[in-house]
Amino acid sequence: MINQVKQYLLSLQADICEQLEAVDGSALFIKDKWKKPNGKGDGLTRVLTNGTVFEQAGVNYSIVHGNNMPASATALRPELAGRSFTALGVSLVIHPLNPYVPTSHANVRFFIAEKDGEDPIWWFGGGFDLTPYYGFDEDCIAWHQSAKDACDPFGVDTYAKYKQWCDDYFYLKHRDEQRGIGGLFFDDLNEGSFEDCFAFMQSVGNSYIKAYRPIVEKRKDTPYTDQQRQFQLYRRGRYVEFNLVYDRGTLFGLQTDGRTESILMSLPPLVRWEYQYKVEPNSEEERLCSYFLKPKNWLAL
Repeated sequence: MINQVKQYLLSLQADICEQLEAVDGSALFIKDKWKKPNGKGDGLTRVLTNGTVFEQAGVNYSIVHGNNMPASATALRPELAGRSFTALGVSLVIHPLNPYVPTSHANVRFFIAEKDGEDPIWWFGGGFDLTPYYGFDEDCIAWHQSAKDACDPFGVDTYAKYKQWCDDYFYLKHRDEQRGIGGLFFDDLNEGSFEDCFAFMQSVGNSYIKAYRPIVEKRKDTPYTDQQRQFQLYRRGRYVEFNLVYDRGTLFGLQTDGRTESILMSLPPLVRWEYQYKVEPNSEEERLCSYFLKPKNWLAL
């Protein structure tokens, strides 16, 4: 199981990085191979910075091993207590320079937890989501259509189920607002055979760049003002808040003594907060909050 998933993940990482480099046209990803001591894992972190299109893009592959599942996992699934585990995945976050190009995130992962004398417990998880700063209906519709296309071969209700889970997951409770316009989120997937679950994870992983690249190419040359850039930096603060307070992957990585540089590569290079910031009524910024950041059935528009 692990070898099959590993080969796919490394291929996916390479393909996504190659396509993002082609879109940016100037900057390239650095490759940072790393290894944890005592055989606890290794990985390949690839980061692009200060590009023409992407201010920072991180695409990380990692595989980690541990003797005990962390608290963030056993709290949700007590049956995992006392088991050793292997976790591997690709996780990425793309922070564009132009405020009209949305930030995007994707992750696909596989876990297997083992204990002597008992059957292994395994599952897949992942998804992708989009965080615009200036929204366009057509981009949101195209993004969700790609998500639905990835799900349709696996059941008529699959997209609706994982779209709702994504809306519920990427929600900042302390702000009472969504992080973005959603996409897909799934976890603990082990219904049916390994092959079927693996095929679904691959469908989601392969769909990400097909959904994101056309949006980037459409918006990357849109003129913008310093005021719009400042709004982008302010809204990036929400991204930081979510990743440090709620994100399961961040918590899991830190609780399993993960590689901090790779875990926190999801954070934007520049960000700002402003006390009691208010958007102007009837502005594009106000419409982001009042319209785009409200969960809706984008495919029914």
